[in-house]
Amino acid sequence: MNTYETTLKVTEEHLDDLNHVNNVHYVQWVQNVAKAHWEKNAPDAIKNKYFWVLLTHFIEHKAEALLNDLIKVKTYIQKNEGATCIRIVEILNKTTNKLLAKSETKWCFITSQTKRPTRITSEIVNLFA
Repeated sequence: MNTYETTLKVTEEHLDDLNHVNNVHYVQWVQNVAKAHWEKNAPDAIKNKYFWVLLTHFIEHKAEALLNDLIKVKTYIQKNEGATCIRIVEILNKTTNKLLAKSETKWCFITSQTKRPTRITSEIVNLFA
């Protein structure tokens, strides 16, 4: 399994009225890490031919993140089927390794030329295996 990971630091812009990370930022981090994983693994020739659209998004919040916390955002593809894949994102406190949130998203693979769903090829699967 090909896992992609990034680290970020909680800043004041991430905080809500309760002084912990606002839920909207978790969703943004899920999208950002998914895009970064695709950008890192797919060569330009593939990125020019295909793109992904989000179909469903589920996120479970487990614990809060606070100002100046270091956050580890980790993602991997759990399953590919037809034109869709299930992507898992785990958001952890980097210092304690405590799980803060876990997301499961379903993405649809689209061909740029027709803007229609297309089957995920073994070439694409192998980029993330």
